[in-house]
Amino acid sequence: MEMEFTARQVDISKALRARLRKQAEDEMKRIARILGATARASIIFSTQRHLQIVEVTVQVRTQTFAATGKAAAWDGALRLAIEHIESQVGKYKDRRLESKRLPKEEKVLTAPPVTPRSKTRAAQAEAEVAVPKPARGKARAAIAVHSFPAPATVVEPHILASGEAFALKPLTIEEAVKDAEFRDRDLLIFHNPAGELFVLHRRRDGQMELVEIP
Repeated sequence: MEMEFTARQVDISKALRARLRKQAEDEMKRIARILGATARASIIFSTQRHLQIVEVTVQVRTQTFAATGKAAAWDGALRLAIEHIESQVGKYKDRRLESKRLPKEEKVLTAPPVTPRSKTRAAQAEAEVAVPKPARGKARAAIAVHSFPAPATVVEPHILASGEAFALKPLTIEEAVKDAEFRDRDLLIFHNPAGELFVLHRRRDGQMELVEIP
C-alpha cells in the first residue's frame, strides 16, 4: 500500500518520523491485505493544545475511509486512527461478502418452473387424490401429505480478534460507551474499576445494551 505522510504546522524529527512510518506500515498490513495493493493512504499529523492529532484517509477505487485519532502521544493517536479505519474496512468487507452470497441463496430458494397441464388431466388427478377409490373388502383412508419447509440458510458469524473486543484498562460504563462509539465497535468486554465484568454490545436497532456478568 502506498502511504503519504504530511506534517501540518508541526515539526517532527527525522527519528520520530521514521518510527511513525514503521508503525503505520506494520499496522496497515491487515488493511492492505483486504483492500489490495492499489489502495492509497494519506496520514496527516497536527497538534491542538496538549493533544496530538493524526488524520488517516484510505482510498481504494471509488471507496474512501477516513478516521481521526487524538492522544497525548503521536503513536497513540496513530494507533486509534488506524483501528477506526480497520473497523470500517471490516464492515465494508462483510457487506461485499453478503452481496455476493445473495444471488446463490436466490438460486437455492427459487422453485423450478411447473409445466401447466390440461384442465381435464389436472381435474382428473385432483379427483383421484381427493376421493380415494374403495378397495374390495377393506376401506382405504385418505392420507394428508405435508411438505416440509426448506432448511434455513446459515449465516457465517463475524469473527473478532480478542484485541478488538477486550478493553485493556478498567473503564466506567460511561467511558466504555464513549470508547465503543469513538472506535465504532459493536462489542466491548471490559472491567470497571471495582473489578466487575461487563459486556457492551450494539443491538440491531442501533441501541447500546449492557450485560453484567456475575
